[in-house]
Amino acid sequence: MGLGTHDRSEIRDSDLADLIKRVSRRAYDTYLVSMNLAHLRAYRDSHIRFDFPVTALVGPNGGGKSTVLGAAALIHHDVKPRQYFAKSGVYDKSMVDWRIEYDILENRKPISRTASYPKSKWNRNAVKRTILTFGVARTLPATERKDLASFIGGSFKGFGETVLSEQTVAAVESILGKEAQKYLLVDGTKSGSKQLYAARTTTGDAYSEFHFGAGEASVIRIVRDIEESPDGSLIVIEEIENGLHPVATRRLVEYLIDVARRKSCQVVFTTHSNDALAPLPDEGVWACANGTLTQGKLDVNALRTLTGEVSASFAIFVEDDFGAAMATAALRGYSRQSGISMLGVEVHQLGGAGNVRKLTTAHNLNPSIPFRAMGIVDGDVPHEVDPPHHVYAFPGSGDPEIHVAKAVAEKLDSIAARLALNLGLRASDQQRVAEVVNQRLLTNRDPHLIFEQIGQDLDFLAGQAVANAFLVQWVENYPDEVSALFDAAVDVIPDHPGSLFEPPVPSTGQIATDGAAGETAQAAPIVPSSVE
Repeated sequence: MGLGTHDRSEIRDSDLADLIKRVSRRAYDTYLVSMNLAHLRAYRDSHIRFDFPVTALVGPNGGGKSTVLGAAALIHHDVKPRQYFAKSGVYDKSMVDWRIEYDILENRKPISRTASYPKSKWNRNAVKRTILTFGVARTLPATERKDLASFIGGSFKGFGETVLSEQTVAAVESILGKEAQKYLLVDGTKSGSKQLYAARTTTGDAYSEFHFGAGEASVIRIVRDIEESPDGSLIVIEEIENGLHPVATRRLVEYLIDVARRKSCQVVFTTHSNDALAPLPDEGVWACANGTLTQGKLDVNALRTLTGEVSASFAIFVEDDFGAAMATAALRGYSRQSGISMLGVEVHQLGGAGNVRKLTTAHNLNPSIPFRAMGIVDGDVPHEVDPPHHVYAFPGSGDPEIHVAKAVAEKLDSIAARLALNLGLRASDQQRVAEVVNQRLLTNRDPHLIFEQIGQDLDFLAGQAVANAFLVQWVENYPDEVSALFDAAVDVIPDHPGSLFEPPVPSTGQIATDGAAGETAQAAPIVPSSVE
């Protein structure tokens, strides 16, 4: 499934690769390389690496995004700990023994730092680095912001005006997708301690930040502050998509990638938006879900299922798009055999076998989630199979695409006409279909492309349509493989006669707060080290 909008990112793959390589070479004067959350809220010995200079923290409400963001900021001298980890007397005794361990580059040399809360206050050997923090309050309407109250009034006139730089204006125009007026930064005091943004149109009319859209004001403030900051700064942003159109969200992340390239800056932001993830490589995305950290792009809807935020009856987690299609087709066939219902079943791809095993296990160990899950990995990774935690493998010892293609090819003598009809062709095309399939199986080098290749030879049929046609025939002709896939998991399939699973009875006392943003989280069990 695709992440984000259908517009292609304007960041070239070569630029992404160069930035990944730069991090791997440690070619930065100052850089937050990694963190180990030894003990911090729901996290226990949870490790995160910043393999790309722009890092998105994605996850459901209460998943722990703000915790990780705050931990990244905490080790820097200019950040007050209470900004992210405030203590409220006896109600926060659980903060005792919190500890975060950092690997950092300082003057191009690796150093280690720690921040801990041994008893009553934070103890940290902080590093000096310019850090810009943008909280969710940045998108409050200007009329609701106390710091701008002194600017209200018919007689107000600024003490000075500064025209924003060409670089700032160009970036704002690119992100918002419209021509930027002459933006001004207005000093509200002689010292410049209070400032307001304003704009002047091409006709000479002026209007203040009180008449900006919340997203427009947020973008201007972020971009201007970044452009004025020193090279090598750390930029921390809460909920980057707040107040923005999905396209503007993607463009803002593209701008931040460009900033990382131009100014050697590092960025960490939280998000609930797939559009914010679209321009980033897998190395730049970490999913936060109830005490677990997983690298790679995970769809936000998949994360909501993983943490029980959706009303589902059962979940299936797979590696990729074809795995999702194969699992759905197989379950549809199995439901006809066994009489189970597909109502409320969620199928999601998690971007790799390791993610499937780890996150399926964590999901099933969480007593607060009212439905269970099974994971299905590709047949070429048997070491990731874990039946006690309901992680199984698709049939075959290789990629499932090639297994399905070969299985169907073995029966072409009897099913070629039906396959042709499934492909939207005529039954009389069966001979040509059989020849194309057999020829492509001989020449194919990349199993993931087999259905695209077959479609190309059959009047340029879409690869997904070809894959679906093959899956229909696989399910119909190999019911034993379909049954074997799900029979092993009957004890967690809710309406199966052999199911042993009973949804937990909701209990009180399972709510914990996550971060200064006021997120709420289901209390999660400590995940065993084998699945962290």
